[in-house]
Amino acid sequence: MTTPHHAHRPAGFGGAVAAEWTKLWSVRGTWWTLLAAVLVTAATAGQLAIYAANANTNDDPADDAGIVTVGSIVTASVELAQYAVLALGLLAITSEFTSRTIRTTLQCTPSRGRVLLAKAVVTAGVTFPLGLLLGGVGALVARPVLGEWGTVPAAGTVRDVVAFAAYLALVGVLALGLGAALRSAVLTLVVLVAALMIVPLSLQEPGITALTRIADAFPGVAGAHFLAGDGEPYPSVVGLLLLAGWAVAALALGRAALRRRDA
Repeated sequence: MTTPHHAHRPAGFGGAVAAEWTKLWSVRGTWWTLLAAVLVTAATAGQLAIYAANANTNDDPADDAGIVTVGSIVTASVELAQYAVLALGLLAITSEFTSRTIRTTLQCTPSRGRVLLAKAVVTAGVTFPLGLLLGGVGALVARPVLGEWGTVPAAGTVRDVVAFAAYLALVGVLALGLGAALRSAVLTLVVLVAALMIVPLSLQEPGITALTRIADAFPGVAGAHFLAGDGEPYPSVVGLLLLAGWAVAALALGRAALRRRDA
């Protein structure tokens, strides 16, 4: 027979994951974010496909891209699509600070690390399949727009869509970790945009090799090398590992911030 003491025992990891899953889907913003992600991906993939087709048919032969793969259009569309997914990751934590429900969460699961890990599992568990869906949507939109200038190699397309989903899951977790550390959705978004785009672009701009190498270690650039399947400046798997390292570091930073400060 279960005693009252056991009934009120803090939830285990499975319970924490279930609670985070329920919270995520009970927020209306989650559904709007998913819809935005689908629309942005479809629009971006369509626009990139139009550019590729037009480049081959205009009067300037220097523009000719030749026949491109649908997968390359999908992976290129991540630059805009990722921001809808980032919103899912950062809102999973910053909305709790805003509404003060983080106090209840930490009473139910006192372990800060367990709370954050549960949120990370749910964030990745939603953003990876979402990425597969978005990749499929991007491919379906791009294929007819490309027409004779597009090709759909089966293995390559599957690889590109899975890589697209993996990238989105990792940047979603990165956003979650930073959100836990910074507590503000706006501040977190500013830092993410700086880390993913502004700082590495600024480092690459002068064309100085040492600065370009530093930029290659940033999450957005590492992710781009992974998505492109590059062999230079490092194999694509290294890009994936660098991005995963940034996500883990962000979670560690978020956990340290949660432990140091009261909710």
